[in-house]
Amino acid sequence: MSDQHIDPAGNTQQFRAFAQRAEQESAAPKKSSLLPIVAVVAVIVVIGVAAFFLLR
Repeated sequence: MSDQHIDPAGNTQQFRAFAQRAEQESAAPKKSSLLPIVAVVAVIVVIGVAAFFLLR
């Protein structure tokens, strides 16, 4: 018969490596999605001001 012994330390080490990798990925700087929103709002404001002065 084969021995069905599973090393619990191996599973713990694998989990710790996974958890540390997840922490490092979440700590990595993410690209801000705020810049495109600000640019769109700025364009809308400029178009609105231009339309106001043209239609006045």
